[in-house]
Amino acid sequence: MTLAVAPFADLDALRGAFVAQHALLTAERAALSRISGELAAERAEKARVIEQNDRLRHIIRQLQRMQFGRRSETIDPGQLSLALEELEQAVAGAEAEQEKRQPAARTERAKRHSQGRGSLPAHLPRIEVVVEPEDMACPCCGGAMPVIGEDRSERLDVIPAQYQVIVTRRPKYACRSCAGAVVQAAAPARLIEGGLPTEQLVADVVVRKYADHCPLYRQAQILDRQGIAIDRATLAFWVGYASAELKPLWRRIREVLLASTRLFVDETRAPVLDPGRGRTKTGYFWTLARDDRPWGGTDPPAVLYSYAPGRSAEHAVALLKGFAGVLQTDGYAAYQGLTSRDGSAVTLAHCWAHVRRKFYDIAQGSPSPIAAEALRRIAVVYEIEAEIRGQSAAARRAVRQDRTKPVVEALKVWLLERLAEVSGKSVIAGAIRYALGLWDGLIRFLDDGRVEIDSNTVERSMRPIALNRKNALFAGSDEGGENWALLASLIETCKLNGVNPQAWLTDVLTRLVNNWPNSRLDELMPWAWSAAKAH
Repeated sequence: MTLAVAPFADLDALRGAFVAQHALLTAERAALSRISGELAAERAEKARVIEQNDRLRHIIRQLQRMQFGRRSETIDPGQLSLALEELEQAVAGAEAEQEKRQPAARTERAKRHSQGRGSLPAHLPRIEVVVEPEDMACPCCGGAMPVIGEDRSERLDVIPAQYQVIVTRRPKYACRSCAGAVVQAAAPARLIEGGLPTEQLVADVVVRKYADHCPLYRQAQILDRQGIAIDRATLAFWVGYASAELKPLWRRIREVLLASTRLFVDETRAPVLDPGRGRTKTGYFWTLARDDRPWGGTDPPAVLYSYAPGRSAEHAVALLKGFAGVLQTDGYAAYQGLTSRDGSAVTLAHCWAHVRRKFYDIAQGSPSPIAAEALRRIAVVYEIEAEIRGQSAAARRAVRQDRTKPVVEALKVWLLERLAEVSGKSVIAGAIRYALGLWDGLIRFLDDGRVEIDSNTVERSMRPIALNRKNALFAGSDEGGENWALLASLIETCKLNGVNPQAWLTDVLTRLVNNWPNSRLDELMPWAWSAAKAH
């Protein structure tokens, strides 16, 4: 009996050991699977965190660039000029020291400067100063010496700003024989009845504020140095009267622009004082611009700013009410709604500079072969545009169809391929999706030679607003923002047409206060005024 059951006992023990080992192995496999799952989850989390950090770093770089850096991908010409000024001043100082030690170098440089200087404008008044020798008698015989020639030189001088008082006298005439027969000329019309300023002085204040970006409190300080006590509030009062008088011209420019077949549009913030809360609120200047000079168009360039308390689509709709044509802008969604209205005649053309900037920001932050290649391909398109700038619309369209279109089509295929390769949450994917999402508007310029490749025209028009905002900090109210937009529109349109804004404002204000008819406002437009003056 014992011999018969022993093998079975060993078998049971072996089976038990096997079951135990199998359970242990199963537990180890479960633990390994769990560890593998945790490792995969950690790797996925790490990848997510890396992508998130990449996006956050990108946002931080953009914020730093907006706050402290230049806004353009090229060197800011103003900053470059400042650096060159310091260098040129240092060179001039060294030359001046050398001339003190070496008079011969002074003579040589004077000759070189006079040869390359050019002539001064003919319209400037000339005051002649004749420098005669102390003795004009012949040193040999003592006889008189006639003039046989002269050396003539011109130097530019300045008369510091000088204020004067216009005294207007209106004599009264009466008949000695007839009682009550008195004759007197009517008082000339004034912008501000009973006020101190002439129209020319008001024009000067407006130009200093909106063209030279000199706030009114600084102008008050300048006047005080001349012994003229006029405070900032009084200057603001003058500017408000000028704005009210000029408003019909602003409305007319708006009508002219909305009647165009192609416009640029953009918006920029305008801080406005909010007295109820004791701080500023954010309003916006919506900008319309037209400049057909790059393709030889005959319509004069113009820019119009319109203040609005917000940036929603309703303000875009109100601004562009009645416009039908090509609207060139960035990818802001408010403009997309203009094309979705029933019977809309607005066609959007989008800006390649904004697309390029997306890839530029990425390439600046860290090495990115995709961003670098995108920039290279876009640069080819810009090189072609530089070659055809100034040609007719038909010629530009022909070149774009022949040379630019293949480059742009190849770029789209390449972007789609890269988008399939990169993570959907990456920054580079966002830049690619931005371009592809606006593609129909981006290729609009290929079929229309009048359309520009970007909206830099309107962005340039907004730089004076930014400069004035930097100096004035904020507008005092919504009404102040409207006056700011109105006067800046007129001054910048003058500058676009090569018109001296102070001369134009002085003349136009004088005509308006003397009841210039509204039916002839077109004659006062800067481009028409300039043409009339030329004749």
